[in-house]
Amino acid sequence: MPIFCNSTFPTFLLTGVSGLEWAHAWISIPFCCLYFTALSGNTLILFVVLTEPSLHEPMYYFLSMLSTTDIGLCISTLGTVLGIFWANIREISFSACLSQMFFIHLFTFMESSVLLAMAFDRFVAISNPLRYATILTYARITQIGLAVITRGTVILTPLVLLLKRLSFCCSHVLHHSYCFHPDVMKLSCSDTKINSAFGLTAIISTAGVDSIFILLSYVLIIRSVLNIASPEERKKAFSTCISHITAVAIFYIPLISLSFVHRFGKHVPPYVPTLIANVYLLIPPVMNPIIYSVKTKQIQKAMLKLVCSKGTHI
Repeated sequence: MPIFCNSTFPTFLLTGVSGLEWAHAWISIPFCCLYFTALSGNTLILFVVLTEPSLHEPMYYFLSMLSTTDIGLCISTLGTVLGIFWANIREISFSACLSQMFFIHLFTFMESSVLLAMAFDRFVAISNPLRYATILTYARITQIGLAVITRGTVILTPLVLLLKRLSFCCSHVLHHSYCFHPDVMKLSCSDTKINSAFGLTAIISTAGVDSIFILLSYVLIIRSVLNIASPEERKKAFSTCISHITAVAIFYIPLISLSFVHRFGKHVPPYVPTLIANVYLLIPPVMNPIIYSVKTKQIQKAMLKLVCSKGTHI
């Protein structure tokens, strides 16, 4: 189907893996495995936290928020990614593209906020364990959850509206298998300085600010841990942060790399943004359930209890 120049309602063409279109059917196999692992793993975490009374604590409520954002991120991209690999369905309307872009960035910003909330949770648990339950009450956790959603929505709404005022050139080929703000913005024939500045401000005010506060939280956590007299207690206290530190690393490194490649990597090979984009898209949702299942004994026990209870009913 031919693509006509239409500056008001353009139709974009998504891209799979450039140069490997002949292998898309084979490439879809690992992608399907990653999507299945991410969706099933995060759904299991959610189910275990909600059904196991011993996990009804602030730390695990924040973990369930993290799993929710990971599920949302996977669902936001599942249709277009597998549509390209399975049926070479590349066309996406302007409205659908904006909607997908909104939810991808919304869940990304939400995940950043949740990781910050989890850092605060670890700080309170280690530095002031006696007041942990009184500081992080159910009402306060609910308020944090609502603030996470509101913050992302307020920041992203003008970002999407600013794209609607742009005119687009005849070339409507995107470089990813989903709609990403810098990728869409580059196709415009209009002046995009405001869009670029607002997009950079959005990511600095969310992931940038969150990463600084997470770092600050760990400076305070380390100071609190060093004040513990017993070496064994120090090790035990800091071990509760390992899962969170790993989750922060696998989220922020691909996100920052992708943002910088789009804005400053004009001469990098075309497969580099594609590779980083897919890592940013799928690795955190896949790895987070695995990390918390392996590193958190309470999650392991709850999962074993669930499996054993299912086994007794067979």
